Amino acid sequence: MAYYDAMFDKVGLRDWCGETGGSGGPMTMAELLAKKGGGTAADAPVPFLATPFPSLDNLHEACQSIPRTREMTAGVEQLFLGVKDSLKLVLDPLTQPLSWALDGALALFQAVPWFIMIPLLLLGTWLLSRQWRMVLLVAISFLFLGFIDHYSYSVQTLSIIFVCTAICVCLGVPIGILMSKSDRFQKWTIPVLDMLQTLPTFVYLIPLIFLFSVTESKLYGIAIILYAIVPVIRLTDLGIRLVDRDVIEAADAFGMTRRQKLFGVEIPLALPNIMAGINQTIMMSLAMVVIASLVSAPGLGVLVLRGIRNLELGVGLVSGFCIVLIAIILDRVSKSALSRINEAQK
Repeated sequence: MAYYDAMFDKVGLRDWCGETGGSGGPMTMAELLAKKGGGTAADAPVPFLATPFPSLDNLHEACQSIPRTREMTAGVEQLFLGVKDSLKLVLDPLTQPLSWALDGALALFQAVPWFIMIPLLLLGTWLLSRQWRMVLLVAISFLFLGFIDHYSYSVQTLSIIFVCTAICVCLGVPIGILMSKSDRFQKWTIPVLDMLQTLPTFVYLIPLIFLFSVTESKLYGIAIILYAIVPVIRLTDLGIRLVDRDVIEAADAFGMTRRQKLFGVEIPLALPNIMAGINQTIMMSLAMVVIASLVSAPGLGVLVLRGIRNLELGVGLVSGFCIVLIAIILDRVSKSALSRINEAQK
């Protein structure tokens, strides 16, 4: 007898459960082994201290009407596959611009010659940081990447990060502003952000693989955006909520409208927090590059994946070091821009 047979008998559910001892489906490995040994999986008496947890599988042994865990997971899969076509019909046109942006940025970055791209990157570094040491760091880093033939892969990675970070900022900052203005919206949004922040990176790819082709750029683009958008939303909300109430009261006293207060007072004062969120978004986008290479994302992640697949230790370590180098560049430049903003406000 199964351990929980008596419980179903006492509550009068035996007729609903059906006969005991049946498998109600394909036998588990434990049942097969028990059958081979000449008994059933639940013949031996179970000590009280070894009482099995009333899980779906254990309850199913006593009541066949209760589904097993594998039947539950199969039901979830069938539910997703049932709405897949409808989701795809809605999401395809909405996400197609993301594919165009990623493909266009990739083509542009690869089409620009290195002797034009590197000076442009140095100019952008100077405009953001206004520090010659930052410019020197970027110059040395990209010359090193080119010297070891990793320049093209690095440029591909940068194109993905630029597009995904820009989209995260365009979506995340307005969402953070809405959260700061509505406690109810914040209450419903925070659990979603918590889920996105704690969900394992590989799990992002599972539903996307079923919805989109692995040859479509939006597959890895959506995964990167979902993973990296959380910091900019949270810190935008926090930054605006931390604006001094006295400043808001002074703005009200001057007769400023809500729009004028938002763009003239709150966002400028919250800019350090917003920039800190953008910095974290950039780092998280870069962290997702290697995972995204599993679904055809170009860049340095492809080399890391090749090193893992072919057990090429040198390829994996060198390409990993290049990712770290790009992370250092992006982190230092964005923090330099943040420091300039803080100094300007002081």
